[in-house]
Amino acid sequence: MASERSLEVLRVIVEDYVASREPVGSKSIVERHRFGVSAATIRNDMAQLEEEELITAPHTSSGRVPTDKGYRVFVDQLADLRPLSPAQKQAIERFLGSSVDLDDVLSRTTRLLSQLTQQVAVVQYPTLSRVMVRHVELVPLTADRLLSVLITDGGHVAQRVVDMPADVDPDFLISLRQAINETVAGLALAAAAEALSTLPTRYVEPQAGLVRAITTALTEQVGEGRQDRIVLAGTGNLARTERDFAGSIHPVLDAIEEQVVLLRLFREVALDANGIAVTIGRENEATGLSEAAVLSSGYSSSSGEIARLGVLGPIRMDYSNNMAAVRAVARYLSRLLGER
Repeated sequence: MASERSLEVLRVIVEDYVASREPVGSKSIVERHRFGVSAATIRNDMAQLEEEELITAPHTSSGRVPTDKGYRVFVDQLADLRPLSPAQKQAIERFLGSSVDLDDVLSRTTRLLSQLTQQVAVVQYPTLSRVMVRHVELVPLTADRLLSVLITDGGHVAQRVVDMPADVDPDFLISLRQAINETVAGLALAAAAEALSTLPTRYVEPQAGLVRAITTALTEQVGEGRQDRIVLAGTGNLARTERDFAGSIHPVLDAIEEQVVLLRLFREVALDANGIAVTIGRENEATGLSEAAVLSSGYSSSSGEIARLGVLGPIRMDYSNNMAAVRAVARYLSRLLGER
């Protein structure tokens, strides 16, 4: 069992290695940190850490680097997360506060989180199973096309372009829009999809054909809100940190493309007391991310649905800063969506 001082030595090894990408030796620890003991004592502490497989020597270097297990112990010892700076907090509020709808909010969230952490940012859409239809709008675009717009009570907007005959009476579109809203407004998405299926039976041809086309489009829009999906930003950051991956980064890129992999990680990993979930290296082996770390937190939508957001990057990352950023953005996103 590592001593309290050995754990402190592990902490500085992780932090120094993350900052420099250079193996950390006992001499540099003594020179840069105030332990009040000799380099020989630090070497003994490092030998204990190495025996417990928390650090290892890369090649013939005299310095040491953390192992996956070492990073795990380091993360578990983070009792307090480093708070974000006032400038970072203002950036979150300013950037996310000007968003116009759910799609824009989540797109902005990934870009912001990627900028704050310099990692790949991932945000899961709320499944919206409890979301209700607020309004449906039919907007003529040209003589033979219209736009169907579905708006939920959570602010999600889905759109589809629908072809229509050029001689459709505008008054019919107005009455159809009213009938659609009377049918689905206030219904949960699953119930709305079922209700839409019966609407064409109220009409005769050729009007019934147009109603079927519109309700088919609306059903697809409803389905969008009921599917698990994610939005990503900052994939280019992997190229910047390619040296931190011992092998090829292609398995990591493949896993990112397979959204089901990230969704599976989000579902299977529980949040800790800080509201954060961290999986490191070999803990991600089953998902093809054994050379990566994934940090996530939960946020709630306006309807109370819980979803995850987080970052993915190399095992050598600034866990303290990134965990604080993930948690802060998740909390602000919950508050923002709750106000809508």
